[in-house]
Formats: sequence, structure tokens, C-alpha cells
Amino acid sequence: MLILVLTIMLLINPEPYRMGFVRFFPGFYRSRVEEILSKCADGLGSWTVGALIEMLFIGFLSGISLWILGVPLVLVHAVLAGLLNFIPNIGPTLSAILPMTVAFLDEPWKAVAVLILYMIIQNIESYWLTPTVMAQQVALLPAVTLTSQLFFTTFFGALGLLMALPLTVVTKTWIEESLFKDILDGWQHQSSQSN
Repeated sequence: MLILVLTIMLLINPEPYRMGFVRFFPGFYRSRVEEILSKCADGLGSWTVGALIEMLFIGFLSGISLWILGVPLVLVHAVLAGLLNFIPNIGPTLSAILPMTVAFLDEPWKAVAVLILYMIIQNIESYWLTPTVMAQQVALLPAVTLTSQLFFTTFFGALGLLMALPLTVVTKTWIEESLFKDILDGWQHQSSQSN
């Protein structure tokens, strides 16, 4: 609840918090921090587009599969699968409960078929779709995507899993811009000048 309230407060009026954060840096570097923060915002925007692509893909795949199986309320199940896909790994599992129940009431064998179907969809989403889409949208390598989910889930639980990819996008941007470009690349430039 605290995280949710803080997030809403930051989203309503982010500028004072941004200015306060920038002031933690020396005066000569503040304009660069502003630039990095803008790149972080762009990266998060790309991540959001990637998440929407995943949600649409999972919703479509679930809907088509359930329609082929003849499970009632296909559209409801497909929309639910797409929306719950926003929660990595856990969301697809939760989205299987309602269609399994409806399928069981229709014909018991369909519940087993839906379970198998959703397990296949979850594996496609976890091991192919998410790493591939994130590699395209925010240039996150597939291994980095999976590792970040494991890392943040281990230390922060379910909230860490939900926030793993956006935090990884921000961390990646800061490392690339402040460490690689501003520090390490600068050493190479200074070294070549001294020679």
C-alpha cells in the first residue's frame, strides 16, 4: 500500500522530486543528470509499449486456443489473460483459474486441456516472448531479462517481480550513460590525448 501511495504521489507531480534528485549531484553534472533522467523516461515508455505488445499477444493466443477448445466466455478469458500478463510469471497462472473452472463445468476433460494450454502459453511468454520483446523495445538481452526477474523476486518478493523489468531498464540506462559514457569512455579519450 505504501509503495502504491508513493507511486501515485510521484506521478501526480514528479517535477519537484526530479529537481530534488538532480541537486544531489555537483553543479557541473546536473544538466547531464537531467539528460539521463529523460533517457530513463524514454526507456520506460518503450518498456510500456513492449508490455502492451505482450498483453495483446497473450490475450490473442489465449482467445484463439480457448475458442478451438470450445470453452465458453472466450472473450472474457482472453481479456483477463492479457491484463494479468502484466504480472510476470504469476499473472498467466492466475488467469488460468477462471477458464479452467468454466471448462470443467462444461466438460471435465476441457479443464485439463486448458491447464496444459496455459502452461504452454506461460512458457512461451516467460522464455521467448518477454525476452524477445524486451530485447527489441529496450535493448535488454534475454538473459538479463530473466536474471533481473530472478534477482528482484528473490530479494523483494512479488513486488520485485512486478517491478523487475522497469527497474532493470532504469538501471541499464544509468550504467550505460553515467558509468560507460561519462567515466570509462572518457578515460580512453584522455589516454589517447596524453599519447
